[in-house]
Amino acid sequence: MTQKRDHGGGIDAAIAQYGGTRESWLDLSTGINPTPYPMPTLPHDAWTALPDQAAFTRLYDLARSFWNIPDEAAIIGATGASAIIAAMPRVLPTGTVSIPGPTYNEHAAAFAASGWILGQEPSHAIVAVHPNNPDGHLWQADNLTAPYVIIDESFCDVMPNASLIALAKRPGTVVLKSFGKFWGLAGLRLGFAIGDPAIIANLTDTLGPWQISGPALSIGAKALSDPQWANETRMCLTGDTKRIDRLVTATGAKLVGGTTLFRLYDVGDAAAMQDRLARHHIWSRTFPYADNWLRLGLPAADRWDQLEAAL
Repeated sequence: MTQKRDHGGGIDAAIAQYGGTRESWLDLSTGINPTPYPMPTLPHDAWTALPDQAAFTRLYDLARSFWNIPDEAAIIGATGASAIIAAMPRVLPTGTVSIPGPTYNEHAAAFAASGWILGQEPSHAIVAVHPNNPDGHLWQADNLTAPYVIIDESFCDVMPNASLIALAKRPGTVVLKSFGKFWGLAGLRLGFAIGDPAIIANLTDTLGPWQISGPALSIGAKALSDPQWANETRMCLTGDTKRIDRLVTATGAKLVGGTTLFRLYDVGDAAAMQDRLARHHIWSRTFPYADNWLRLGLPAADRWDQLEAAL
């Protein structure tokens, strides 16, 4: 049986239940930066020509510099980290995988669909979401010692000093990076796998040629060559995180954890709080395994009034 994959988003369903238009809704159910990287002007051939190897090489070189990727590690990009997550179980020797939780269920669904056994002990493979979604837990290198280690750093660009990218040089290890979260361009669909050259070679064969679009190659390269924007964005996100924590905890909620892209609160009755916010056209994230947890992303700069009014 296919394992269900639940995500944030789903604004169309929320509109069907609570009314309004897409423009009137404030979607706080995802952890996507509400202030995206400014869209650069793209060369005409980014749209009209098949991407050439030079464009891939430039993007990967910039990624190596931005993330301080070890020379021993290989890199491959794809149409979002989700494409890599789906492919990863098919390029490793099948066995038992440990996916410590609670965490988001994309990894478990992908491994189950490929015939893996989901277990507790990391005797064969382990997936570590770092920082974890939804509670922000950070892993230590000493706890990641299985023969095959997948470190999902989709949200780690808000805290680069915590990155475990140095482990990408270890045999059997792959680190995942998501472009859509920190840079706020989820629709671009760009993600990376970095690590053991043998595994990355298998991923390359599985993903096939031209696995990144011309526009994504151009925009990704521009963003990865702009550390000033990244540093300024981290500071802004930190300030906004303090602001949302003050607003939500003032209602009696307790902060459980999170990152500067999403916050996790104990609100007592998450379904009731989600309904309360939805009546103000604000969508939030609840979890089937914790009926008291509510996760909120950050509003865009011009949408804070809507959240304040709802709370």
